[in-house]
Order: sequence, then C-alpha cells, then structure tokens
Amino acid sequence: MFGISPLARISLAIALMVLMPLGAGAQDAFKEFKQLDSTSKMPKLNAFIAPGTAPEGTKLRDVAMEAKLTADGTPVDDGLSWYVFSPIAGADGKLPLIASAKGGPAAFQLAPGDYFVNVSFGRAGVTKKLTVPADGEVDKQVMVLDAGGLLLNAVSGTDSRIRPDQLSFSIYSSEVRDDGERGLVVADVSPNTVVRLNAGTYHIVSEYGSVNAVIRADIQVEAGKLTEATIQHRAAQITFKLVSEAGGEAIADTAWSILTAAGDSVGESVSAFPTMVLAEGEYSAVARNKDKIYQRDFTVVAGRNTDVEVLMKDQQPQQPVSAARPVQQAPAGTPPPPGVQPAPEEPLPSYEQLVPQGGDGASLD
Repeated sequence: MFGISPLARISLAIALMVLMPLGAGAQDAFKEFKQLDSTSKMPKLNAFIAPGTAPEGTKLRDVAMEAKLTADGTPVDDGLSWYVFSPIAGADGKLPLIASAKGGPAAFQLAPGDYFVNVSFGRAGVTKKLTVPADGEVDKQVMVLDAGGLLLNAVSGTDSRIRPDQLSFSIYSSEVRDDGERGLVVADVSPNTVVRLNAGTYHIVSEYGSVNAVIRADIQVEAGKLTEATIQHRAAQITFKLVSEAGGEAIADTAWSILTAAGDSVGESVSAFPTMVLAEGEYSAVARNKDKIYQRDFTVVAGRNTDVEVLMKDQQPQQPVSAARPVQQAPAGTPPPPGVQPAPEEPLPSYEQLVPQGGDGASLD
C-alpha cells in the first residue's frame, strides 16, 4: 500500500516542475516528446453507421464534433479517439458501438435519436449525451476535455543523469480507496514520455533500478498545460567484486547477498560483477565462494556510482568446533535420571579369587 506523501516533503522529491501553457499554437509541446496513447480496446475504425442501426428510409444527419483541452482553448487537431454508443444496452449488457473515428475533429452521419459520445485524449477523456434532432440544424458538438500533459524524469543525487532504461514511473490516483490502495492510472511509464491526463492531482511512484530506490510524490496536472517534473532519487549504482587483492580481477562463481544495517536482505545475485541500484544508507556485502564466506560493510552516497571490492582476506570467522567435554562422575549414591537404567554393578570377588594362587593355603587371618 502506498501511503500519502505529505505535501511538505514533495519539494524534496521534485527537483524541477515547469508548466508550459498549451494555448493557440502551443500544442506542439505535446508533440516534442514520445506520446503515451490510450490503451482503449475499441476497434480502430473510421466513422460508420452500424448495419441495421437506422431504419430503412431514415434521413441521416451530419454531426460535427471537436474537442478542446480547456473551454477557451483551441480545438485539438490530433491524437483524439471518438466513440458513439447507443444508449440502449445490448443482450450482453453493454452499450453497442455505433461509430468511431481517430485523429482531430470528427464528423458523423447519425440517425435522429439519442447517443452517448466519448472522446479520449490519451488517458484523458469525457463523455456526454447527444440528441440528434429529426429536423432543424444540428449544432457542432464541442467537448471540453479539461486535460493536460505530464512529463516525468529523474536524477540521482543532485544532478547525476540516470539511464532511461533504469527508470520507471507509475501513476496512481490521489484518492485512497476503502481497502487502503490507490487506483492505478498507468504503469511502467518511461521517462521523457508525455502522458495525457485529466486535470487533477496524481500520486507518482518513481523506481530507479529494481531493488529499493523508490520515491513517491504528489503532482498537480493543470488543464491546458504540460507539467514537467524531475524527481530526485537518493540512490546510487553499485558494482560488487570479490578479489584476492585490491584492484584485482573479479572471482567468478560468487554468490552475493546485500544486507541492510538491520540485517534485512535487499538483493541477491550469482555473478562476478553484479550491479545493483541501492538507496542511500549503510549496507553489508556478503560473498560466498567455494564454501567460504567473505563480508564487507559499505556506505551508499546518493549520486555516487562506485565499485565495492570484497577482499578474500575479509573472511567471516568460522564457528569453532566444540571441544570434547570431560565427563563428570556423579557422586556415589546419586540416583540415575528418570528413564535411565542404572549401570549393572560388578559382583564382589569371591574368597578363592582373593587367595594368592600357588599359596600354601594358610589362613589370611
């Protein structure tokens, strides 16, 4: 479960946020970066009328539609997905799709009646009810998306660049549900990708590497603007080597375990040169090679990528073999422990055994 980040801490996680207005002529800001389109499963079709939808002889009406990011903005000329649904559910309980189109402004030919029209712009979208009259003019339908864009990136430490393939962002809704979880809006967003979203606050989870370098922040998306946010990770990339001497060659067939100062395992690998991204803090590197264990403590400093060499002389002390303990004789007359049979006593020697052999049979008196 992701907890709510206090707003006072957001400034520590976000190093840069720039709002770029997307008014007339400024929509190219969305086109300068890779776009993350909608994952809608609707078919990619041109405007059409489903066969049998309109009764024979029905006069179809031309309906023009356009969408804007804000009420006073200019029409969006690309990246839109339009869907027109019948308001009457089919046998499967779903609203039948009547028509669809992709691109910018759309034009449909629809029979008089009621419809639901949906337009999406990436993850942003809006739905409205449309009534097509049988006579008279049909007004142009203007849909206001109330949407903006979000572009995410991250650095390590103050300004150390992070390779894009080591970064991943997930965008969640800001509200926490009754089960304590947030609704996932989109997962695995690459850096420098514009995500089109409805205006509002979103909870961002930035993952650097795959171990424990995770930063969370709440970011506001404004309608008609592109919000750029650079998140600052307190982490670094560490490469481990087991060597016989400082600066020596890494020894193969080595198993690694990385432990926190509290002794919790955060990463494991079997490699001569394992590389892990670790959050800032104190750790121990434990290397196992040929039934021997070597260990070294180290510190991760944010933004300082480095190698950690574990010397073979840094061998963990082996547990001493227990020495044989002397057997203590119990005092005479001590009863045996419960469940233990006493050892049989040796019989006393007979008189004949006490008489010296070959003697003259004289009395011992």
